Amino acid sequence: MKPNPNPNSPFPESLKEKLSQRGRDNALRSLQQTYKDLIDFSSNDYLGFSFNQSISELVSEKLDTYKSTHKSATGSRLLTGNYPMIEDFESYLKGYYNSEAATVFNSGYDANLGLISAIGQRQDLILYDELCHASIRDGIQLSPAKAYKFKHNDLSDLEAKLSKFKDQFDSIYVVSEYVFSMDGDDSDPEALMSLCNRFQAFFILDEAHSIGVLNRYGIDNLCFTPFARVVTFGKAFGAHGAVVLGSNELKTYLINFAKSFVYTTAPSQETTARNWASHLYLDQNAKAFETLKSIIQYFKAEVSSKHLSSCFIDSNSAIQSCVIQGNTKVKSVSKHLQKEGFDVRPILSPTVPKGKERLRFCLHSFNTKTEISEILSKLGQSITN
Repeated sequence: MKPNPNPNSPFPESLKEKLSQRGRDNALRSLQQTYKDLIDFSSNDYLGFSFNQSISELVSEKLDTYKSTHKSATGSRLLTGNYPMIEDFESYLKGYYNSEAATVFNSGYDANLGLISAIGQRQDLILYDELCHASIRDGIQLSPAKAYKFKHNDLSDLEAKLSKFKDQFDSIYVVSEYVFSMDGDDSDPEALMSLCNRFQAFFILDEAHSIGVLNRYGIDNLCFTPFARVVTFGKAFGAHGAVVLGSNELKTYLINFAKSFVYTTAPSQETTARNWASHLYLDQNAKAFETLKSIIQYFKAEVSSKHLSSCFIDSNSAIQSCVIQGNTKVKSVSKHLQKEGFDVRPILSPTVPKGKERLRFCLHSFNTKTEISEILSKLGQSITN
């Protein structure tokens, strides 16, 4: 029989203090189950693909086509985990996203972490938008390259930095997102790409929250080709995983040097089948995509008509953020809306800067106009109380 864990086992005082500080800031996180009985305004399942029966049927077809005694990957891609389905899926992704090569990772976090930590060398520079995701920032921290942030969506500030540093480094990488995950606003990829081309910088774009929302196939009409694009499958595709899109040389480099690819078990065949099926469905069915676009426009119109525009960050994406200052206040409003039947979650500092706490509304193709009108009415009442 295994011994019972010692309830009095030691725990470092420095870590206790960090937890205590989170508690004092009313920012201590805990795991919560999904509220199945509440109306979803919180998940990243923008198109409802996670419960789409037609996609589940496509998954079964893929698994039947690639018959295997192994349902798991059994190892890393470089050892025993490079099965036929995942190679064929990568070939499919090349065509879907109009890219020379595609490299699948276990998650968007792994993709950004592996890509950015691997490419930056000691004599290189990484310039990144100040609101870039934590996975991008963590990749930068693991890289020996020098790094500076530029002001959010500020092309003038980026241009000034490119001009200042253009002759000081071997290579310069510029990293941005198409849709930013906390504010929901979007960048201008074409302008960013054009600016990078002028200064011979390498452009990296994270498209996690734009695929299936702003477009179905990603940015495939730019005048220049980005060095790398990152697309995740855990948002609009309702699945799990990610792909780095780029040149054949980049794929070879990642297979050799991206630690989050090299030193991890590959995605299971069930995961790969789900990712593939979701792409096939989105390619063949535009209805949910078009419905989501109309839902976003209706939400924005209702925000305006209910005089709530002053607290919302302007966004054309499925992410609509209402800034409510203070962890205590935003948590209180969130709980009130949950009691009214709506699952909308608070985003607390330090995840966002202090004073920028917000309710993050995630819109979906399956949300109704009635639900939107009701939740915004309840929001207005809660804010004024």
